[in-house]
Amino acid sequence: MRATLFKGISRTRKLLVVGALAVVVGSTALAQYRSSAVPGRGQKVTQVGDDFEDADWGFHLNLPKASTNIDHEDRLPAGISKNQRLYESTYRGTPDVVKRVETPAGGIPGSKGSLLLRTSVAGIPGQPSYKFQQDDLLVNVTQIVGGAVPVSKSPSVVVRVFVPPFDKWEKRTGSSFGFRAELEGGSMQPDTSHKRFLRLNRMVKKYEPYWPGFFIQYNRKGDGQNKEDSATILVRSGSRGEDLFGPKITESGWWTLGMTFTPDGSVHYYASPGVDALTEKDHIATTKPYGHTADKLNTFFFNVVVQDDARTWSTEWIVDDPELYYGSW
Repeated sequence: MRATLFKGISRTRKLLVVGALAVVVGSTALAQYRSSAVPGRGQKVTQVGDDFEDADWGFHLNLPKASTNIDHEDRLPAGISKNQRLYESTYRGTPDVVKRVETPAGGIPGSKGSLLLRTSVAGIPGQPSYKFQQDDLLVNVTQIVGGAVPVSKSPSVVVRVFVPPFDKWEKRTGSSFGFRAELEGGSMQPDTSHKRFLRLNRMVKKYEPYWPGFFIQYNRKGDGQNKEDSATILVRSGSRGEDLFGPKITESGWWTLGMTFTPDGSVHYYASPGVDALTEKDHIATTKPYGHTADKLNTFFFNVVVQDDARTWSTEWIVDDPELYYGSW
């Protein structure tokens, strides 16, 4: 299994401030989809995702892991869970720790197992870069359902994420965790297929993968202007690729994150504290990230970010019940 995840984490300094509910692009799209685009509604695709309730759940790391994004080495075979529902990105490599743990208090009622993700060596194995790097863990979608999911099905993805106490975080301000999707879609771009004098500034529609989603950014007390520890949910992205501010997190606990991909090619972002089902009031933003119009969903996945210095460990992230749904249009 292969995945091509080219977008790294940008340390964007000029974020577009969007207030408590962020930016909603297109009032017509909002009116049409607000009640129908809530992630987690419709038909659950039970064979995709995981609830981590199997006490024998395990993950084969298959080290050394991939670092194709840096040195073009995918180091097969890739890591994969015993049930083949989660697997390593051969573009960046998988987190160093992928293990089932007891569900923290306040999780989904009745849940006994969740998944812990943590990493240290996120660059080239044995060659620390001393830069921020990230590892990825992907949910198997295409091999299970027989191909990419067209947005005509209005697919949505949902996960519960446990935000740890701030004294347990990696000691830096910046992005720490991501929940994202791989989409394919088109946008109008300059034609580069002919010599310049023949192109005449002609625009053509080009199709390519892109990776919308959420990042959780730590705002560490004492770093710059941060007077207290907190975190911010960032939405990636606006139409120009800019990150958008979402809700602020001031204490430890569970959050529910979700995205829906509708037939008009838009991405709808929702987030809420707790583990209850998402509702219309949890809507943060509706965008066409990077100016792309989505055609299909390939996968959804997690990022774990760390300072790649051969000694620092990332924040421990715990997730539960990553799920895929088809909408009821």
